[in-house]
Amino acid sequence: MPSIIGHTIASVGFGKLFSQERQDLRFWLLAAYCSLIPDGDVILFYFDVPYGHMFGHRGFSHSILFAVILGFSVTLLFFRDIPKYSPQWWRYAAFFSLVTASHGLLDALTYGGYGVGFFVPFSSQRYFFPWRPIEVAPIGGLTRFFGPEGWRVIRSELIWIGIPTAAAITAASLTRRLRRNKKKSSMEIHT
Repeated sequence: MPSIIGHTIASVGFGKLFSQERQDLRFWLLAAYCSLIPDGDVILFYFDVPYGHMFGHRGFSHSILFAVILGFSVTLLFFRDIPKYSPQWWRYAAFFSLVTASHGLLDALTYGGYGVGFFVPFSSQRYFFPWRPIEVAPIGGLTRFFGPEGWRVIRSELIWIGIPTAAAITAASLTRRLRRNKKKSSMEIHT
């Protein structure tokens, strides 16, 4: 699995692409939360839930169904100021679902574990993508993460998550700026 750093970078990238408006701290914290919460399933190791079980690591909490449930729940609970089921409400629900689903997608780009249960509970099949460039984050405490293994993971995440995220944000920002300038010049011509 990518580290919390990689998943958080992805959530920030999606957030920047999602909205042209300035978002509040609540939005950013919930985006990070949604990108990280699927790994809460590791607590089940302490309750002897096997890795390959439906509720084991990379099982239900990494599924598309879980992502949709969490995305809708976050929107219902934390964005009550948005009219329920309005187009804006659906955009937020889709955004938080996508950010949650990004966790499993990034995990499927690594080579560790049993794969990701995208379709749990409908199928117990676990999946990896054919191309898996992201290093697996070491499990076992901060000392392992801040050792040679951890730095290798961070370098991998900066290359495979950070650079594409920065490029997407830059491209979106330039596109928005060009549209604004085009709209502004079009309005000046008509006045």
